[in-house]
Amino acid sequence: MKPSDHAPGYVPNAAYSQADWDEVSDNPELTAEQLAQMHLGSEGLPPNLAAALDQRGRRPQGETGRVQLTLSVDPDVLAAYKAGGPGWQARMNVALAEGIARGKRRTKAVKRG
Repeated sequence: MKPSDHAPGYVPNAAYSQADWDEVSDNPELTAEQLAQMHLGSEGLPPNLAAALDQRGRRPQGETGRVQLTLSVDPDVLAAYKAGGPGWQARMNVALAEGIARGKRRTKAVKRG
């Protein structure tokens, strides 16, 4: 096939064949009105789908939010939490919060005595 026989804009490429290009090359150019009506991202989606996509991959945050940090723990402690399955970080956070609460109770008891 001569280069002049190719559809306008076709560049030989291993990713697609001439037949692939010919299949889509007859799509008409979008009009200015069609382009103006297009919505990018979640604007053109139903509200419930847009909300689900906006929340994808994010963890719910408490009212105060969370702080990401790097923490070194013994390997057996980490293994024990991970063995409990998904949510191990939240369980570790609860255990740390409970430890703080116990410490505060002990401190109050010592001050009274």
